[in-house]
Amino acid sequence: MRRDPPGLDYDFALDRFQIEAIEALRAGQSVLVAAPTGSGKTVVAEYAIADALALGQRVFYTAPIKALSNQKYRDLVARHGVAMVGLLTGDNAVNPDAPVVVMTTEVLRNMIYAGSHALDGLRYVILDEVHYLQDTYRGSVWEEVIIHLPRATRLVCLSATVSNATELGEWLTAVRGPTTVVVETRRPVELVNLFMVADRHSDQLHLIPTLIDDRPNPEGQRFTAIDPRRSRVGSDPQAGRRDRGRPRHPFVTPWRVDVVERLAAEDLLPAIYFIFSRAGCDEAVRFCLNAHLKLTQPGERETIRAIVEERTAALTDSDLDVLGYDEWLEGLERGFAAHHAGMVPPFKETVEVLFTAGLVKVVFATETLALGINMPARTVVIEKLSKFTGEQHEFLTAGEYTQLTGRAGRRGIDERGHAVVLWSPFATFQQVADLALSRSFVLRSSFRPTYNMAANLVRRYDPEHAHALLNRSFAQFQTDRAVVLHEERILRRRADIARLRELLDGSDESTLASDGDDERAHSVADDVAALRPGDVVTVPGNGERAAVLSVAQRKRGAVRVRLITATDTVTSLSDADFDEPPVVVGSIDLPIPFAPGNRAFQHEVALRVRRARATGPSTRRAAAQRARARRQSPDQRRLQRAAEQLRRAEREVADLERRIATRGESLARRFDDVLGVLESRGYVDGWALTPKGELLVRIFHESDLLIAEAIASGLFDGVDVASFAGIASSFVYEHRSPTPPPAPWFPTKSMKDRFDSLLRITDALNAHEIAARLPPTRRPDATFFALAHAWASGEPLERVLDDEDISGGDFVRTTKQLIDVLRQLGDTALSPATSRTARAAANALARGVVAISGAIDEAEPFVPAPPAS
Repeated sequence: MRRDPPGLDYDFALDRFQIEAIEALRAGQSVLVAAPTGSGKTVVAEYAIADALALGQRVFYTAPIKALSNQKYRDLVARHGVAMVGLLTGDNAVNPDAPVVVMTTEVLRNMIYAGSHALDGLRYVILDEVHYLQDTYRGSVWEEVIIHLPRATRLVCLSATVSNATELGEWLTAVRGPTTVVVETRRPVELVNLFMVADRHSDQLHLIPTLIDDRPNPEGQRFTAIDPRRSRVGSDPQAGRRDRGRPRHPFVTPWRVDVVERLAAEDLLPAIYFIFSRAGCDEAVRFCLNAHLKLTQPGERETIRAIVEERTAALTDSDLDVLGYDEWLEGLERGFAAHHAGMVPPFKETVEVLFTAGLVKVVFATETLALGINMPARTVVIEKLSKFTGEQHEFLTAGEYTQLTGRAGRRGIDERGHAVVLWSPFATFQQVADLALSRSFVLRSSFRPTYNMAANLVRRYDPEHAHALLNRSFAQFQTDRAVVLHEERILRRRADIARLRELLDGSDESTLASDGDDERAHSVADDVAALRPGDVVTVPGNGERAAVLSVAQRKRGAVRVRLITATDTVTSLSDADFDEPPVVVGSIDLPIPFAPGNRAFQHEVALRVRRARATGPSTRRAAAQRARARRQSPDQRRLQRAAEQLRRAEREVADLERRIATRGESLARRFDDVLGVLESRGYVDGWALTPKGELLVRIFHESDLLIAEAIASGLFDGVDVASFAGIASSFVYEHRSPTPPPAPWFPTKSMKDRFDSLLRITDALNAHEIAARLPPTRRPDATFFALAHAWASGEPLERVLDDEDISGGDFVRTTKQLIDVLRQLGDTALSPATSRTARAAANALARGVVAISGAIDEAEPFVPAPPAS
């Protein structure tokens, strides 16, 4: 076994799951690690990085969001040095040729489609937060990367604890090769679930354990709302009026200030207080300020002010005023702050630094804080168990609850983490307890073919290969795993066919095959039938060791053998799957009682296969094979075997293709619908891209086809810089407030006419999509036009946001998304003048608070003094 890479040492004992994952990497396999937040999954990634560096090879580390990428970049620079680590996001390109490169998953996907040479010799790709593949809007990217990466590149997939990790691992094994699944369910810090309720009559706060001996606390039932109708999320809003005059429930949701004070009294700070609305988070800060709450000491307040002034030094006084700096700073100095997407990144990142340092004691946050950023706390508070999705209120899922409470408990600091759920009239105590007890978090694929994906598949592959790639997705695997397994088998057999045809070049294949068919087929079938449970053989195709579970004789003399590999994958093969008679390389004792269909039995057999040493082939079978071989000349035997293998491989491919074609709906059929729209709009002609199609392959956006249509129509030609930014903003901005948006502003009638033309293009595209049973592309939204136009024109932030119903954080985020689209337009515009204008618009927007928010903070991290004993 190879030694650990140099420079890799730990000052703590590795956990079982970390050791198991590292052993899999040592064995040359990919690995999926599913473990709770803060349990140390990063140790496995660190091993892969050190291993690649020791061998002089490269490793890519992908993260789902830019903030996580930036954080991971800083962590790796601190460990390996600035020369060894690079960063690639939409905002930054730092040292891209470094041995270790951190990037967003979209950047890696784009590199794959571009055929980048950076992928050559890539040893590992680390997919952090791989459970993001269920994200409705971006999850497809993870599957595209997994499917398209070079087969020689191994994956290190890090995931939250999911219930179907084995299923995900089986898919990874099917499409990437042997993949070990390592699951850890034990949290690194014990979690204590608590329930808090306020007594209306006595002003007392009750804080009780939610569970006792892993069962709902009987005391909690007395706090359930009197009227069960009110426990249903989204109940009749008129019920409150009808209930007037009835006795009010004696219990209420505790006030936020009271909750914080109780947590402080119980020594349960620092805490993350989840409130599922930005306005609610800001309101909580104001309540605490009005209550004159103070959680910090004078020395801490001085340190907080110094850090805040340093991290906001690049912002002007007028920018700080419009962003509410004074109130924000006052809250920080008192030890509390909000954290949500409506804040500008410099403010949000400062809150993260201060909270991690233990200076800010309470953060009122939306659920986005739970998505990856490393901000553990002693306590997590969940104000209510339902959240508004934009259309309706929905109860938290078990996975969401686990994600939120995963922040509770700091490894090496806290003996226990605490999750406090507040009383609500819309949830019974039993529902709270059920969530605390639930361990169900099923990962579901959100993969779907997009227009850009389809164009890139047409550009890179023939039709058969393109359809096969889609049929290998996790979505297809969950719908009908047989299709994925068939496609993988076809892929391997086509490679065999190409190799065999090259070997047989000029030979009479049919004569050679018929001469040897009878004798050889008989010998293979005999040897397969002679296998016994416990025999260890090599699996045809991939050479992996596997143990025989059972052997069965079928009709017409066919023999089927059921195997389990060392990586715990069960497979069933017929004698036709063996190009050569199977060779027994060892044997193991099977567990008692013999139960080959039982999963626990199979898992134990796989473990014994991994531990077993390979031996030479069976003497008896080897002698029989040598006797048969003496009857033919070496060249004749070689060519005859090749001809037989070729004929069987071709028959098998045809049979598998028939099976796929006869199965139900598949993603490949959805792909054909997407291709139909592209053909009707002039992007594809047969199986070839038109000039418009070549344009589409370089546009990565949810409105990819609409943007390509706008470019092709000349919509952007002859437009000034500020108006270019304004009209392009309609692709990235979407008004989400329940109140109607203000009427859009246009600088000239000509620009309004251009936007109306864009709407007509959208209507025509939507008509084709509806006819093809595809979801229609979102209509452009011109609400942000005025802001983009003003900012690109050089207006100060205070004037841009004056009287506008948009937060500073939303403005910055939307503008950064707009810059990304403008850069793509600069790369794809058909006219050189239009291309120059697009780039000029992107540059005009990248200033002030927007530019600062995209920069990497490379300052020395603040390291607090260790907490007092």
